[in-house]
Amino acid sequence: MMLFVISLAALACTAAARPSLSYLENHFSAETGEVRSAAIKRLLEVFGMEDPPAVHGHKQAPQYMLDLYNTVADVDGVTKDPYLLEGNTVRSFFDKLHSEQVEFRFNLSTVARTEKVLTAELHLFKLRPQSTLTFNRHHFCQVSVYQLLDTSRNNTQGRKLLSSRLIPVHSTGWEVFIITQAVRSWMVDEGSNLGLHVVVRTLGGSMMDMKLIRFASGRTHHQSKQPMLVLFTDDGRRSTTLESIDPNDTTATATSSLPQTPMSGPSSRTARSLDYSEEEGALPCQRQALYVDFEEIGWSSWIVSPRGYNAYHCKGSCPFPLGQNMRPTNHATVQSIINALKLINGIQTPCCVPDKLFSINLLYFDDDENVVLKHYNDMVAGSCGCH
Repeated sequence: MMLFVISLAALACTAAARPSLSYLENHFSAETGEVRSAAIKRLLEVFGMEDPPAVHGHKQAPQYMLDLYNTVADVDGVTKDPYLLEGNTVRSFFDKLHSEQVEFRFNLSTVARTEKVLTAELHLFKLRPQSTLTFNRHHFCQVSVYQLLDTSRNNTQGRKLLSSRLIPVHSTGWEVFIITQAVRSWMVDEGSNLGLHVVVRTLGGSMMDMKLIRFASGRTHHQSKQPMLVLFTDDGRRSTTLESIDPNDTTATATSSLPQTPMSGPSSRTARSLDYSEEEGALPCQRQALYVDFEEIGWSSWIVSPRGYNAYHCKGSCPFPLGQNMRPTNHATVQSIINALKLINGIQTPCCVPDKLFSINLLYFDDDENVVLKHYNDMVAGSCGCH
């Protein structure tokens, strides 16, 4: 009887010491969540962010930014030509005043002070003149853009001329004015950003009838025609791996040279046969698909384009002797020989790694609902070699 009681007590102690199934599930779930959180945080750092921008629903990106993205990138975001874009960041800002007057103000608080302003453009959509005034004797007008100044702080005139040129009175469409000087001063002193003022005069210098010369405003016109500031900057990031793209290298600037690898991975049966072949040393170093899906990561709410991209990865063996098709470095060739001859213990065969990397471009909304086009180096394995 005493032995039976002791056995029950032992079983009770064992059961108490063994973690329950629910505990294990919660533990592993917490570990998985921590790993995912750390991975997402690290991925954000790769894209130059601390936190993902807030969700903006179904806001529409400006057509200019969409067109710019399609000019510099292919459908997967891979850069068509690294020299098409000035700097590595383009930001668009909508006017915050929404005034019926020709005055505009843009909030640049999302631009880091460390970014170098290369070019700033004011985009204004010129509307058609009212039909009753179309037969006017004026065919051209002088449009001038001024930076508004704080006279109490600078002890100067209330405005500073930034850009001025002739525009046909009867034209319609986008007009672009360079205002880089003003934006640079705003970046140095945020408090000096009092906005911009547009003045329209006849060729004789008199004020133009604003019913004849009209620009779309943020208050009464569709978002596709709203006044917009476009800022080209460089945030100081540089390529950190491999060589920079040679402008004379046609394979570097033509994305059509990239093999069209299927986005989906191989079937389980194919995957097993590849792994078996690799163990036998039959699979040479080569590039394989590695699709990054922003929707699966949870970023589809703020990324406009692309929806994902093929980063590719390198896989395979680098057996002796290394042929030129494996793109070996001299160091890899020597290492392969030392390994084959067993001259030194512990020397492994060369590794299959990317030997050419391509950049991608991301079009997305920031926290202030501005649309940003950003260029990221070294994001796609262009080719693989034994190093």
